[in-house]
Amino acid sequence: MDTLSCEQLEERMASLHRASVDLVKESSLDALLKRIAEEACRQARARYAAVGVLGENGELEQFVPVGMLPEDIAKMPHPPRGLGLIGELMRADEPMRLPDIGSDPRSAGFPKHHPQMNSFLGVPILYGGEHLGQIYITNKIDGGEFTEADEQIIQTFAAYAATAIRNAKLYAKLMENEADLTQKNRNLALINDLAAALASSTDIDQILERSIHQVLESLQLEVGEVYLIQGDSKRLSLVHHQGSPVRKLWSQPQFRMGEGAVGQAAESGAPMHIHIPGSDTRKLDYSVTEHHLTQIVCFPLNGRQGVQGVLCVGTQRPRPIDETEKQFIEAISSWVGTALENVHLSLQQRRLAVLEERERIGMDLHDGVIQSIYAVGLILEHARLLMREDPDKAYNRIVQAIDSLNSTIRDIRAYILDLRPHQLHDENLLQGIRRLVSEFRANTLVEVSLQGPADGLADLPDAPALALFHICQESLANAAKHARAHHVYVNLWRTVDRALLEVRDDGRGFEPDEVRLALGHGLPNMQTRARNVGGDVDISSEPGEGTTVLAWVPHSNES
Repeated sequence: MDTLSCEQLEERMASLHRASVDLVKESSLDALLKRIAEEACRQARARYAAVGVLGENGELEQFVPVGMLPEDIAKMPHPPRGLGLIGELMRADEPMRLPDIGSDPRSAGFPKHHPQMNSFLGVPILYGGEHLGQIYITNKIDGGEFTEADEQIIQTFAAYAATAIRNAKLYAKLMENEADLTQKNRNLALINDLAAALASSTDIDQILERSIHQVLESLQLEVGEVYLIQGDSKRLSLVHHQGSPVRKLWSQPQFRMGEGAVGQAAESGAPMHIHIPGSDTRKLDYSVTEHHLTQIVCFPLNGRQGVQGVLCVGTQRPRPIDETEKQFIEAISSWVGTALENVHLSLQQRRLAVLEERERIGMDLHDGVIQSIYAVGLILEHARLLMREDPDKAYNRIVQAIDSLNSTIRDIRAYILDLRPHQLHDENLLQGIRRLVSEFRANTLVEVSLQGPADGLADLPDAPALALFHICQESLANAAKHARAHHVYVNLWRTVDRALLEVRDDGRGFEPDEVRLALGHGLPNMQTRARNVGGDVDISSEPGEGTTVLAWVPHSNES
């Protein structure tokens, strides 16, 4: 056993201390491992050294040698696999010192082109009982064996190395987390911008084009496609393709639910990852393999009420689409699914509104104009029968028919005017209502009295003024259609905090329980308009006593 003098021991310990100080300054794990190996060589006066680092699964994750030329390392068929003495040391907690590697039965030998090695010193790198890796040292420069003093020095050095490796790993993890957080924040900002744009769009092509472009550009992917569920069917059809050089991802333009990766993603509501080669690629278009795509991922477009379709993305890069990228695409896919659902709901609402309006128009025409024309036809038929028997009566019946036709013409004109949207232009509220009253009087020949404040409520804001304007229009229309009134009274006035409108007629009135039947869509329309601006409508009526509509909206006299 070598015995070191006090001076030699002090010198080696001082050198070891300086080396340990340098180690903790290194934040790059790769550079740190190389420095540990080089310093171990110097401390033990060895020709070769290496540092192995274990992964979370206990397998050899990194192996950094020094002393060999890079071209010699490149000639070897593979890096160490953790067999033989390397594997033994991976499972050991104590150092291992041998005079000759080849004579030890645990040795697995060397691969082709590996330099000849004899003396050996291996020391585990331990941190609080956790096995981080090992230091391997071979071939003492002076040709002898490694000594007990070498073992003690390298064992002490391994303790310093353990702290440095632990710190470097923590720093690398911190940098990875920071980069991941930065990327997630960037992705979140992109998603928020995209969501704002999608929420206001009603164009499906624009939604798909913008969304796929965002995914491909942000993640540097090559190809994107969308398959949408068509109506109530169980089929998904290709509706959008973006990217090159691949002409399309799949060989067929449609998939049934559960068929292929597209149908499976739609049916399960979960992403499907296809590796090329490796997965079932029979349904892929030939251009996918021709242009060397390595993977395709299909993401369901999930809306609030179910899957709307599937977004497929493909790439040529060798690195797999990672979890952060998948989360980014899934978030965009959810927004696209919701946006598509909103478009469909909006279309359905518009169709429903059109159908309801058609029904209302049909009922109004049937109950009013068509019945009037039918009555005129009966009068003329009677006049034809009287022509020979009593020409005077026939003449009177024809005059009656002409009067009825003129009355029907006035009804049609009033109905057309009622369908045409009225607006307040550059008028105040009283001026606008005066225009409505003039049109009503001309088309119905019903007398109308109008009273209002001198200023015409000119300072009433646009929204409540327009609400009262349309309520007056609806009230006059109801009076013309249903009341059979001779006189209508329209009053407009204000209080401290309200503007009020009263429309009262002397018509036939109705039972309150029949108000919806009597007014059709009029009452709901009036109530909706008033309540949308913070007001309300009250309707009172009795059979034979006429009808009164009283509406109010908030308004302040304070300037």
